[in-house]
Amino acid sequence: MNFLTAEQEMWRENVHRFMEKEVGCEYVQRCDAAREYPYEAYRKVAEAGWLRMLIPEDQGGDGGAIFEYALMCEGLARYGFDFATAFMVSTFTAMNIVKYGTKAQQDRYLDAFMRGKLRFSISISEPSSGSDAASARTRATRTPDGWKIQGQKLWCSGAAAENVVIAMLVRSDPDAKKHSGLSMLLVPNDTPGVDIRKLPTMARRATGTTEIFLDGAIVPEENLLGVEGKGWEIIGSHLELERIAVAAAYVGNAQQAVTDALKYAHERIQFERKIYEFQAIKHMLADMQTAVDAARLLTYRAADMASNDQPCTREVSMAKLFASETLQTITRQGMQILGGHSMLPESNMERYFREGMQATIGGGTSQIQRNIISKTMGIR
Repeated sequence: MNFLTAEQEMWRENVHRFMEKEVGCEYVQRCDAAREYPYEAYRKVAEAGWLRMLIPEDQGGDGGAIFEYALMCEGLARYGFDFATAFMVSTFTAMNIVKYGTKAQQDRYLDAFMRGKLRFSISISEPSSGSDAASARTRATRTPDGWKIQGQKLWCSGAAAENVVIAMLVRSDPDAKKHSGLSMLLVPNDTPGVDIRKLPTMARRATGTTEIFLDGAIVPEENLLGVEGKGWEIIGSHLELERIAVAAAYVGNAQQAVTDALKYAHERIQFERKIYEFQAIKHMLADMQTAVDAARLLTYRAADMASNDQPCTREVSMAKLFASETLQTITRQGMQILGGHSMLPESNMERYFREGMQATIGGGTSQIQRNIISKTMGIR
């Protein structure tokens, strides 16, 4: 049964054709190998108008639904989750500005974002606060010149690219209770006192994962996003959209991993037979496709509920948990099917595998998702 409308199916196919004809697997592969941000493809996506999707019509966007956005993320991740990250990370913060920004912030940032002239990043984690994000220590102090920031952030995706504004979680009141003393500041990545260093991570090579050192960086008072002391509320809203998007992207990448493994199984001959004819390979491929389909349905359910403003904390965490672990498992099995060829970058499977290993950590670990799910079950 196909749960998509004719229009949704057409949109889904349009994104897949775009990735095949306008971007291509080789381009994604080159960006990964060179650790280069996909500027050319980012421009093409912006010119196609897709960065406008979720922005409300009264703010110059298309006012689209989260479900259609999830379909886009699924398609953009076809040749690698990292590629889709460049667009997803920017959109998360853009939507925070839509929901919490002042009119001046919306006017200043949203049009430039939709035209692809400005990118966003989100910075939550620190060396001492990963899953325990509310333990952030980076300090922001009000001064006559604006907010003065001192500290260090870690695992910030896309912050080193050109023309990026970072939505940064900071501790604005050290005397307040843990969650109450946090605020969100908009910090341009070329601000004096901001030192951004791209990390040589196993995954997320093109979009880039960074650490950020802040030594007296100052941003104007008007760069406060939302209300002072309410940064944790912004993070909670942000993570729901992020986890739906990444779950969809995991599904898109996992499906391509199955497709690549199936193609290889039809081409590779051993013991005078194509290897898909061996029951061990046949059953492995069947299990792989079944898992991808299950992850897709969980993700579509969460996206549909979010599109209809239904409470979906449990469903979002289920989708993120299952889709991330599916990508990790699928790509490991794909490596096994391709054998020695999987170790070569040109096979693409080793890149998918690297992204799969990151999938169960970034955006909230699998263990955190299980904690969230168990709480909704009344297990404290």
